[in-house]
Amino acid sequence: MTETLTEVPTHGVNLTQVAADKVRSLLEQEGRTDLRLRIAVQPGGCSGLIYQLYFDERQLEGDAIRDFDGVEVIVDRMSIPYLEGSTIDFEDTIQKQGFSIDNPNAQGSCACGDSFH
Repeated sequence: MTETLTEVPTHGVNLTQVAADKVRSLLEQEGRTDLRLRIAVQPGGCSGLIYQLYFDERQLEGDAIRDFDGVEVIVDRMSIPYLEGSTIDFEDTIQKQGFSIDNPNAQGSCACGDSFH
């Protein structure tokens, strides 16, 4: 009996240590160890595309996964080309608190910064 191992594809999205620590902290607060951070690109916004960043317990066919010291980041197959080389960070300053995405593939964004093209 031979065992077939299916290799899960990987992606080029990076997660900073600060962001990984924040994700880990949020998951610990929720008491959930079965969730992964999913980032996706969806049509919408005033520039054409918007980011979706949320916790997900599912792993869908075609998902690419990368592990950052125990924090798994999932990107769906359709979003990979739009997000390749992007970096997810977490800021906690007086001006801003939250996750940010530095995407070298974004050619421009809207004035509010919520969407890109």
